[in-house]
Formats: sequence, C-alpha cells, structure tokens
Amino acid sequence: MLPSRSIALNPRLRKVADPHSLEPNRGKVVIMDDHPIALFSIDGKYFAMDNTCPHRGGSLGEGDVSGGIVTCPWHGWQFNCRTGEAVENRAIRVKTYDLSVKGDGIYVEWPHG
Repeated sequence: MLPSRSIALNPRLRKVADPHSLEPNRGKVVIMDDHPIALFSIDGKYFAMDNTCPHRGGSLGEGDVSGGIVTCPWHGWQFNCRTGEAVENRAIRVKTYDLSVKGDGIYVEWPHG
C-alpha cells in the first residue's frame, strides 16, 4: 500500500505505531533514530513526548497515566501528556512532538534526520 499523498509530501512525518497498538491511558516507548519517545492514547487522542524524565532519566512511557498526566516511575515527577509541562513547575518541560493519525498509523513529525 502506498503512503497517502500528504505523507509523501512531508518527509518529516514518520510512522511510529498502529493506532490499535496503544492501550488507552497507557504509555508506549518507541525508538526514533536511537531517541526514545513516549506515546500516549488519552481520550481517543494521541500524544508524543521525549521519554526521558528531566529529573533523573526515568522512562515516562512506563509511567502511570491518569487524567492526561503521566507520573515518572522513578521519583514521581508528573507531566501533562498534552503539553509536556511539569505539573508542579510549568517552567520544566519535556519536549512534545506533533502527531498525525492516518488510516494505517500514527505518524510523528520528526525534526531529526
């Protein structure tokens, strides 16, 4: 199956997952060019952010998700999955990525490579 025209015109869009591979309110870690990304399915929408917690490097994709907030499994820091902002200090952020959902997958706009 050929990619859709819009994807073919934007080489920065890269498929990261099938929509059905993400469980609601759970994270999933995918690797993009040796860079771990955390994907989330929340209320039927998909979000992506860097997987590494800025506190001590815990995997955000392995954290608990509730109400759109992911809690780092190492030390409990919490981040908004939609914005990447830390709950207790909005000046601390995790990089987020734009996503597109097409019939055959979830695509991230990948700024690298």
